[in-house]
Amino acid sequence: MTASQRTTIVASLLLVGCMLASVVLLRRVDQMRTMATLDEVLYITSPKTLKRLSLGYEGLMADIYWTRAVQYFGRKHHQHSKHYDLLATLLEISTQLDPQLLVAYQFGATFLAPQPPNGAGMPEKAIQLIEYGIRNNPNDWHLYYELGFIYYTDKKDYAGALEAFERGSRVPDAHPFMKLLAAQMAQHAGELQTARMLWLTTYQTTQDKQIRANAIAHLRALQVDEDVTNLQRAVTQYGEKTGHLPPSFSAMVAAGVVSRIPVDPDGHAYKLMPDGRIEVRMPDDFPFIEKGLPPGYTPPQPKLPPSD
Repeated sequence: MTASQRTTIVASLLLVGCMLASVVLLRRVDQMRTMATLDEVLYITSPKTLKRLSLGYEGLMADIYWTRAVQYFGRKHHQHSKHYDLLATLLEISTQLDPQLLVAYQFGATFLAPQPPNGAGMPEKAIQLIEYGIRNNPNDWHLYYELGFIYYTDKKDYAGALEAFERGSRVPDAHPFMKLLAAQMAQHAGELQTARMLWLTTYQTTQDKQIRANAIAHLRALQVDEDVTNLQRAVTQYGEKTGHLPPSFSAMVAAGVVSRIPVDPDGHAYKLMPDGRIEVRMPDDFPFIEKGLPPGYTPPQPKLPPSD
């Protein structure tokens, strides 16, 4: 056996030993205390340290920590928690280990931005995450779209949304809707039609089944909100025309303030209450609606998409 062959064998054994040691170390971190939670064992929070431990397998380590982030959010969400203290850290580690891990930006921002119980209530952290993604993936228009979406839906910052959509519209091969969304923000900030366009764009620009299902649920809720708004306006018109509240939708049809008995997207008739309020007959079927809810109603917890 030549000297070079012996050197190669020794180096290979050392490499394998280091890899096994790093795996054992990470497993030991996860098992330091029986029944410990992720909150208690996330002792390595430095992406630089984890890069050194990964021995060049940063991509694999990023996938591991992204999976941890999904599991952490899923458990907290299932527990109806209002505190997601480690979520931003897990996402930061995942994306710094692999700055091109686009799914961590897109889903991670979805986890971070919405208020509990739908998310962690950290829109500023979500914006920081997406901006980091943009710096590392400047030609991916989806990230600018996510940024504008957060500004619009979670921050109610229409100027910020306008800027994000405009930036994204200048990216090569950006979806044409980016220009339309920017124009919509400039002219009609906060309107139902703007929200509908956002969710429609989300549905049309992804093949992910869970994201599309989420978009459909929001589009259905927007339709209900618009229906209830229009029906409440019709109740007011009926009162101005007759001097009293409508006793039924049939009376409103006869008075010409509505054209037919109104129904929700599932075909169920809306409820006209004695005090003139419009209520949704089956609100559990529309988890994102804001209008037409019975007094004191508590919406069900939206289902978390599977982590796989």
